[in-house]
Amino acid sequence: MSVSDDHILFIEDGQPRGEDPDGRRPWLVLVADDDDGVHEVTGFALATMTILDRPLALLHAHSGAEALAVLRAQPDIAVVLLDVVMESDDAGLRLVETIRSDEALANTRIILRTGQPGHAPEAETISRYDINDYKTKAELSESKLFTSLTMAIRSYDQLQRLEANRRGLEMIVAASNQLNAKHGVQAFAEGLITQIAALVRVPPEGLVCAVAETRAGDAGPNDYQVIAAAGSFRSLIHHRLKEIDDLRIVAALTAALESRVSSIGRHSATLYFAKSEQEGFAAFIDAARPIPPLDQHLIEVFCSNIALCAKNVDLVAELRRDAFFDRQLGLPNRNALIVELNQRAQIAPNGDGVLAVVDVDQFATVNDILGQHYGDLVLKMTGARLREFFGPVAYIARLSGDAFAVVGQREVVTAEAIGLCFAEPFSLMGIRQSVSASAGIVFLNAGFRPGAEYVQDAYLALKRAKAAGLAQIVTYTADLANEVRSRARLLDDLRRAFEGHRLHLVYQPQIDLATSRVIGAEALLRWRLPDGTMIPPDRFIPLAEQSGLIIDIGHWLLREAMLALHRLRAAGAPNLRMAVNVSPIELRRPDFADSVLQILGETATPADAVELEITESVAVGGLAAAIETLAPLRDSGITVAIDDFGTGYSSLSYLERLPADRLKIDRSFVQGLERGQGAARIPRTIIALGRELGLRVIAEGVENESVALAVRALGCHEAQGYHFARPMVEADFVAWLAAGGCAAG
Repeated sequence: MSVSDDHILFIEDGQPRGEDPDGRRPWLVLVADDDDGVHEVTGFALATMTILDRPLALLHAHSGAEALAVLRAQPDIAVVLLDVVMESDDAGLRLVETIRSDEALANTRIILRTGQPGHAPEAETISRYDINDYKTKAELSESKLFTSLTMAIRSYDQLQRLEANRRGLEMIVAASNQLNAKHGVQAFAEGLITQIAALVRVPPEGLVCAVAETRAGDAGPNDYQVIAAAGSFRSLIHHRLKEIDDLRIVAALTAALESRVSSIGRHSATLYFAKSEQEGFAAFIDAARPIPPLDQHLIEVFCSNIALCAKNVDLVAELRRDAFFDRQLGLPNRNALIVELNQRAQIAPNGDGVLAVVDVDQFATVNDILGQHYGDLVLKMTGARLREFFGPVAYIARLSGDAFAVVGQREVVTAEAIGLCFAEPFSLMGIRQSVSASAGIVFLNAGFRPGAEYVQDAYLALKRAKAAGLAQIVTYTADLANEVRSRARLLDDLRRAFEGHRLHLVYQPQIDLATSRVIGAEALLRWRLPDGTMIPPDRFIPLAEQSGLIIDIGHWLLREAMLALHRLRAAGAPNLRMAVNVSPIELRRPDFADSVLQILGETATPADAVELEITESVAVGGLAAAIETLAPLRDSGITVAIDDFGTGYSSLSYLERLPADRLKIDRSFVQGLERGQGAARIPRTIIALGRELGLRVIAEGVENESVALAVRALGCHEAQGYHFARPMVEADFVAWLAAGGCAAG
């Protein structure tokens, strides 16, 4: 990072980019965010940065539409710092799709930023649209922003260089596009003969000699070898030049190779092409008829155009190598893997091959804590360990990041073998470091399928393995694929249901056990399909959380519940309390408390009439942040209940620190009371704990009178369950109140 304030150039929309006082062209960085403060903070954070010895220039947009206009006006933007949520919840992701698909800006790097973690894109979305990084605004410190930008700009620079090389090579060989498709010196040399012969309209009769490896001080005709030939000369390939009987050809090629000069005669052409200052090769073309002056000129022009191409034969080979080889680890890459899988499918479409995608567990954490250098060592050791363990009988490749591929026979590439491969700790910087890996396995026996589809299947299995914990290995099955497709369809249906107002709320009464009066109601989300089928909440709510849809649903649910609370109070329960469940995803939003208070203000709902139910998992996501979010809500009068207590984190430390008013005993403990006194120990302990901490305790899942009497005898304050009333739509709840199901409080 530089210390000069001159290294940041602020460019207004539509203005051309400039250079800094040293004449260095800046990297263009587009900041797309609807928050003016983010633009100001980002500019301040980047004000002293230079990357790859070039300054940064910021472009600004406050919406997806503005950002798209800037990108169209400045197509050479290196990095987009993109807010996920702008004019709409998915404005950022829609812009990503436009950048990659419609605008075809494949090189521009994208770093997603959001202040709403619930809107985080899924891993599949990040991979599909080549998103460089995803960070919440809270965690994107100046140093992390510098690290993310450096990685992104390095990637952009490499992609731009590769593209420039590609464009340059295409122009160099414009005189002969077919030569551009040749890979390696021999293929290039063979193409030369054909192209030159076609140029002067003679049969492709000729040969090419190149300088062979020589010993120091050794020179002469013995050092030249035929590397390509055509027509009657084909039998001379790989022969020494001295073995050719035609002295005219030997003399012409020797002269060209030694003098490094081309010559064109009436009945032949001997052309020299320099690969480097030390290396080159010469082509001899025989012609039965005299080569006319015009064709001689055409050959000269052709040689001028091909000269640079000849020098770049090795470069073309290197570019092709880069397309199929990972230089960092010395392994084949994803492209090479797919070629390998395609070849295997052609040879044995129903064979016993196996593909395993192996992913290093917690690699991102290791990289963040111990640094990129240590992370690189882990990757190199992982690649080396896989090659060493599976040996030459398996094909090892690096897919991306910390993901590797192992291809081999079914008896070699097994779950047990992968586990054993990582059983022995790595030796990193003199320290023995245990490394575990998860894997997804797919059998290559589904007939001829594109290799990319097998890779996709293996990744599906890997995703399931990663979700199960560390060092897990899952084999792809048709059921797994069907489940993934089913979840995708269900999520799409859920979005449509929410947008179409087909979700609804039901309300279950909460009873004071001392007075048997209804004192509250819990608002519960329900989804009924058009055919009347009910989708259980435990199926669709996790999907809503994973996709970020829970943010919008939770906002709508709270408002609906508050409006219903007013109507229920007017219907005969003037002191009714409304309990609303809050997802950990919602609670992590920085503006969660403000949005709750805003809804209460807009609906004229007193804060002491509202209770937020949270689960113990909020402590796992960061107890300090949860406390900070809940504190102003409790100060306003809102109460907080800990739902499903005893089934999750259950730490006495967090329980004492978390601002809560009520404990809800999970139904699994409550329903166990029917089994006798032994089952009462956990509920009794929870109730005693709640009383000791000054919390009221409510029992969930009270299904009959015996359980109701039991929880009351244990000292529980409140209860809810089928014994008192089932969850009801609002109209039925009003009717239940009118019927005096439980006297309203």
